Amino acid sequence: MGAGSAGCVLANRLTEDPQTRVLLLEAGGGDRNLRLRIPAAFSKLFKTDVDWNYRTQPEPQLGNRELYWPRGKTLGGSSSINAMIYARGQPADYNFWRSLGNIGWGFDDVLPYFTRAEGYVGSSAPGPLSIDRLRFTTPIGQAFIEAGARAGFATLDNFNGPAQEGFGFFHVTQRNGRRESTATAYLAPARRRPNLMVLTRAHATKILFDGARAVGVAYQHRGTTASARADAEVLLACGAIGSPQLLMLSGVGPKDHLRDLAIPVLMDAPGVGQNLQDHLVCGIAFTCREPVTLAGAETIGNLLRWVGWGRGPLSSNVAEAGAFIRSSPAIATPDLELICAPTWFVDHGLTPMDGHGFVLAAILLRPESRGVVRLTTSDPFQPAAIAPNYLTADGDIKRLLHGLAFSRELVRGPSFDRYRGEEVLPGPTASGAEGLLDHLRRRAETLYHPVGTCRMGNDAEAVVDSALRVRGVDGLRVIDASIMPRIISGHTNAPTIMIAEKAAALLRGG
Repeated sequence: MGAGSAGCVLANRLTEDPQTRVLLLEAGGGDRNLRLRIPAAFSKLFKTDVDWNYRTQPEPQLGNRELYWPRGKTLGGSSSINAMIYARGQPADYNFWRSLGNIGWGFDDVLPYFTRAEGYVGSSAPGPLSIDRLRFTTPIGQAFIEAGARAGFATLDNFNGPAQEGFGFFHVTQRNGRRESTATAYLAPARRRPNLMVLTRAHATKILFDGARAVGVAYQHRGTTASARADAEVLLACGAIGSPQLLMLSGVGPKDHLRDLAIPVLMDAPGVGQNLQDHLVCGIAFTCREPVTLAGAETIGNLLRWVGWGRGPLSSNVAEAGAFIRSSPAIATPDLELICAPTWFVDHGLTPMDGHGFVLAAILLRPESRGVVRLTTSDPFQPAAIAPNYLTADGDIKRLLHGLAFSRELVRGPSFDRYRGEEVLPGPTASGAEGLLDHLRRRAETLYHPVGTCRMGNDAEAVVDSALRVRGVDGLRVIDASIMPRIISGHTNAPTIMIAEKAAALLRGG
């Protein structure tokens, strides 16, 4: 269930065996909309029919704001609406998973499943997922990388190489300048197989059980109630919000919470919905003195360049350059990411701003704060309650403030002299740590990486074991970003694809 980053991979890999039949249910529609292919248009997909358009609960540390959380509701899921950055994270991330008792999930264990997916353009990598260099970059991105070099950092060709610390342009999931989602890379080639059935506009409402064994799923398809029986297993790949929501709707979750909503308790699983983690981002915005940003990208000429050759500003992923740095020399590996966007990417790109501008954003990679996903009702068509609890750990605030202050330093340096105009956000009056903290509370947003709500482990609150089987029941696995015990120090699309590749191999006995 769920044709997102994980579900499309599973559908492809499992149906390579002609004896295995797969029914893939996707609550959203197809992915034929041209805007799903144009890389620079990703923020125009927000709050449309391809977006779940979630809102969080009021966040106490962020001025009681209800934050907007986009998640993909279409074939390819969030891989169809994201910024296409391909960044695996650090080997230490996966070694930490293994240290918690998750045998088979250390970096050396998962590396073959990353490489199984990866099809780097210009290399011999045979994977189905096209990963390419950006075909269009701006002088702003180059100035950012030069500023990093002036500050003593390495310039990296690939953040997925031996070292992550440094500055560089991102690699992106694109093919010929067009978005490469898991729907285009994995699902499309498998659609012709007779052992795969894909239903869109099919909203799963409940997992069906016979005793403690999952035997199928109930769903609503284009207004009609239906159900499907599973000959082997039910695979849940609905993401960090949808997967715990469907488990709880089906009676697998914290017993007191389920009883409060009059949901019969099949399995008391207190960890379902707990351990929510996300990457929080906050940016500093400047006007640009030269017309070298993406402000003028939306022209007929640029559209024709993109349609004909897959080149030009519309092939930009907007977040073109980045850096991974440490907030303190005492920290072993980078715990902050910086992203340089050569445009007014403010309020998810939804707030129009005039003229040319650019943004440097700081991201907290390994937050200590933990949130929770809970039901608000037993109605499967109502959104879950999302409480990220951002910045409830003091260390998170300290590290993010360091990232913001360092971003300011970079832009005020000589590499940006030619382009740097006025600081618009937070503005020159926001001086010192107090001014930046106020900006953080007013402007911080999600970087779109929720994970952890069906945590993998072997303790009493773990939801799945190291084979991703839901603990306490049979015939049911969760295979998506929700199984991550701790968020990785990169971008979550790459490891979600890896998780599905590894799970497919487990299911096929390989």
